[in-house]
Order: sequence, then C-alpha cells, then structure tokens
Amino acid sequence: MYQFKELQEADFAVEIFKTNIQKESDCDYVIAVIQNQFPDYKINFDLEDCDKILRIEGVDLQYDNIVSHVCDLGYTCVRLE
Repeated sequence: MYQFKELQEADFAVEIFKTNIQKESDCDYVIAVIQNQFPDYKINFDLEDCDKILRIEGVDLQYDNIVSHVCDLGYTCVRLE
C-alpha cells in the first residue's frame, strides 16, 4: 500500500497552458468539457494574467489531449514549459 501511494505522488503533476479565453462563461465551458473527459483533474483559470492561464493538476496528466480538447472548442491553448 505504501508503495502505491508513493507512486501516485510521483506521478502527480501541474501543467500550465497559455490560452486566449477572455470570459468566465467560456472558462466554465472549457472546464466542464475537460472534467467530463478527465474527472479527477483539478482545473482553474487565471484570466487576470496576460497569458489567460489554464492550470491543471492531477495524476498522469495528458497535456496533449488537453491542448487538443481546448483547440477543438475553438480556443488557443499552448503548454508552457
């Protein structure tokens, strides 16, 4: 059991994405779509930041899929490294 917990903590990650999302209603929509696909991710936006930051926390983040989902919704989404 201890090893499993240690593995989960090792796989925990935070990813930051630059977006072009401007409105809270758009944020809510994007969050709903991402959480539908990845219900265990913690997701939030910082629209005050000049890069309109999308921040996602979780285990085994699939950042390529996140970028794809957001772009499919018509928004710009670029992973910041």
